[in-house]
Amino acid sequence: MADDVWQVAVFTVTMAVAATLVMLPPGIVFAWLFARRRFRGCTALETLVMLPLVIPPVATGLILLRLFGRRGLFGQVAESVGLELIFTWKAVILAMAVMGLPLLVRAARAAFEQVDRRYEQIAASLGAGPLRIFFTVSLPLAGRGVLAGVLLAFSRAVGEFGATVMLAGNMPGSTRTIASGIYFYTEVGNDAAVTSLMLVSIMIAFGSLWFSNRLAQP
Repeated sequence: MADDVWQVAVFTVTMAVAATLVMLPPGIVFAWLFARRRFRGCTALETLVMLPLVIPPVATGLILLRLFGRRGLFGQVAESVGLELIFTWKAVILAMAVMGLPLLVRAARAAFEQVDRRYEQIAASLGAGPLRIFFTVSLPLAGRGVLAGVLLAFSRAVGEFGATVMLAGNMPGSTRTIASGIYFYTEVGNDAAVTSLMLVSIMIAFGSLWFSNRLAQP
């Protein structure tokens, strides 16, 4: 049983890292847009990105299932190229990324808003283009806040349950994560496995939040 618990823990952390890497590029783009630009539909887009924070995770999972299922819009596209998504490890990554993205965007947006625009204006006056300004001025100055958001998103991905179960199921050795493992072992009365997974979850969450809070401090 110890081997099963270790396998679930390693699988969850691996999927959470992958999900964090997946959500990082769009998360930074969204955060910068919301912090620096006002455009038609901006409020609606921001609301859509933040929606997983306020609706039940199971509802988010159901929406993803209908979008990426075989009859869904994106599911049909994936099936046409031979990509199997639902009830696989790829679905775990997708669910984790969707649920963690809002936390990344919120933290990164706050970091970009704190960047003094005078530095960006100085770089522009010296001939730097928008992309160069972003990668050499804006992003480095907001780096601590962005990294804090990354850690928050990672810890959220590790603890994700509702959307993951809806989209990927709870199959041992295939899609079972720490959260779904705790649920399963509780149902079958395996207190030792529940305690082990719970302690692993707490340690990961504590470490991520501790580093995130340290980075958020001035």
